[in-house]
Amino acid sequence: MKKTTFLLLLSFFSTITFFAQQKQKDSIVAKPLNEVIVIGKKTKLYQKQSKPLATIDEYLQQSSKVEMIKRGGYAWEPILNSMATERTLVTIDGMRIFGACTDKMDPITSYVEVSNLAEATVVSGQEGGCHGATIGGAIDLKKNQSNFSNLGWNTTLNAGYESNSNQKIIGSAVSFVDKSFYIDTDFMFRKAANYFAGNNKEIQFSQFQKLNISASSGVRLDTDKMVKASVIYDKATDVGYPALPMDVSLAKALITSLSYEYAPTGVTLQSWESKLYYNTITHTMDDTKRPEVPIHMDMPGWSDTYGMYSKAKGIFGAHHFTADVSSFYNRSVAEMTMYPNDPNENLMFMYTWPDVRTLYYGLFLEDNLVLNPHSNLLFTASIASHTNKVASQFGLESLQIFYPKMDALNKRILGSFSSKYSYAKNGFEYGLGFGFGERAPAVSEGYGFYLFNSFDGYDYIGNPDLANEQSLESSLSFGYSKSKWSSKVSATFFHVSNYIVGVPDAKLIPMTIGANGVKIYKALDYATIFNIDLNLEYQILESLKWQSQLVYAYGKDSNNRNLPFISPFSYSSAFNYLKNRVSASIAIVGNATQSQFSPYYGENETPDYAVLNTSVGYSFYVEKIKWNVRAGVENVFDTYYSTFSSWNNIPSQGRNFVLNLNFGF
Repeated sequence: MKKTTFLLLLSFFSTITFFAQQKQKDSIVAKPLNEVIVIGKKTKLYQKQSKPLATIDEYLQQSSKVEMIKRGGYAWEPILNSMATERTLVTIDGMRIFGACTDKMDPITSYVEVSNLAEATVVSGQEGGCHGATIGGAIDLKKNQSNFSNLGWNTTLNAGYESNSNQKIIGSAVSFVDKSFYIDTDFMFRKAANYFAGNNKEIQFSQFQKLNISASSGVRLDTDKMVKASVIYDKATDVGYPALPMDVSLAKALITSLSYEYAPTGVTLQSWESKLYYNTITHTMDDTKRPEVPIHMDMPGWSDTYGMYSKAKGIFGAHHFTADVSSFYNRSVAEMTMYPNDPNENLMFMYTWPDVRTLYYGLFLEDNLVLNPHSNLLFTASIASHTNKVASQFGLESLQIFYPKMDALNKRILGSFSSKYSYAKNGFEYGLGFGFGERAPAVSEGYGFYLFNSFDGYDYIGNPDLANEQSLESSLSFGYSKSKWSSKVSATFFHVSNYIVGVPDAKLIPMTIGANGVKIYKALDYATIFNIDLNLEYQILESLKWQSQLVYAYGKDSNNRNLPFISPFSYSSAFNYLKNRVSASIAIVGNATQSQFSPYYGENETPDYAVLNTSVGYSFYVEKIKWNVRAGVENVFDTYYSTFSSWNNIPSQGRNFVLNLNFGF
């Protein structure tokens, strides 16, 4: 209790020490100012981004609240507020999607591309509860969407090349819009060989190939009514994961939705959107290209999700309200077949995810009460039913070896609430928030069967008897902005009860050859996580801007052990130049030494590093076609380094020459 009180006080006094970045946008605050990362189809995108055709992972790293667990050159796993994807949510246009890989090689961010996304909204803690039960927050990836303006045809072509991995990028987007109909289409293809770390060290099995195709369409039925449909098809093949013992031969997703929107004017109800969606994911792990494999395995996985939500927004006096009813049904299955080296021995088969069916339905309510032109109070609350069922009898009997009294069905009730006060006047802004939330164990935590974790070298077994994980959170922010400069500091503190981790069980024998042992998921009494970030911006000249970011995090479990993947002090600083047709940037990013690492969870010390990146761009017209050219160098000095979130200390990419081309008509 003393440590919790100390960290809360530290959060408070650290926050009031610094200043704020985000400029006041309106004297009447109707919504909280969430962090928005611009990704595609925005004005002057190519002039404002140092690497316009970067992956979604690289865009998300711009956020001070997001880090990435890197297992190779592709499909990084986002960490939000120092919490991995079990404790956070990633959605696409509000749709729930679940990966099909037991090793988390296919985060939801891997199934979209810069060509079909407009922005990513990052929200902390229970402010992300509108998308479902969460502890750490949510990231919503918003698709590009025409809006019955800029009538006619629009075509954009993209091409890119990166020298380090010999990566080739090609893509296009074609749209047509009239007053009552629009259709947007796009595709993006990437193919990369192995990348090289600093000092020209080749990282074997880091290649990948990916195709993404997307289409969306809308029909205006009346001035205030419209129907929209969307589809994304993503297929990655020959994906190497050098930090893991297996690669991926296929990761495929089909993501679809159909929605109806009603947006009346001049009444209490401002908008009402109802959406039906379906997505299916197939993921196949493969070890056939590895030179030394003790025993060959096939490990396919499948995830199918059917979902809906109906969200209404409106204004009643000083109240800006949102009501959201949502539901989804997910089926997650993963298998493992082992092929002995002796052909006379029998194959061994088991379910690593035993056909787990999840049914969720919930209600989320939000009231943003405007107190006066400068301040508001935001209240949220949610209640949800979460039911798991093991549909495979064979899988159920396998788990009953460890849990003889286990039932196939497990029902839970999940709740949350939060409040936040915000104030903004004369350049000052500050906020204070509190919240409570809980989540159900993820499929692996509840029902995983001998899942090998190469980070700590243990086989993991799920625990269906786990209680809901619960979190008490507080947040503070303070800032000040003037005509040429702005700054913002924000801090969050989480006290997570029933904190779910794997705990070694010496009585069990591992199945994976060479494993250190077996861990069973259990709930620690609690864990505490503290994050603080400072963002600064100064407009030196009309055409020259300086931006800087400082981030620090702290995490301990109830046994006073450091939590894994907690960022040491990290920083970035950039000068951005933009005038007429020319743009340029130079930036330095780095981490201090990760001294508070966690051997218990498989970590070791990560040295400090600093990397210099630079780029320059030019825009011009050839007749009526606008061209944008961007060239740059990443890791200019070819530094050899790995980050605190690099799986098994896999080194990051060395010097990389980048060329991005874009033209549209």
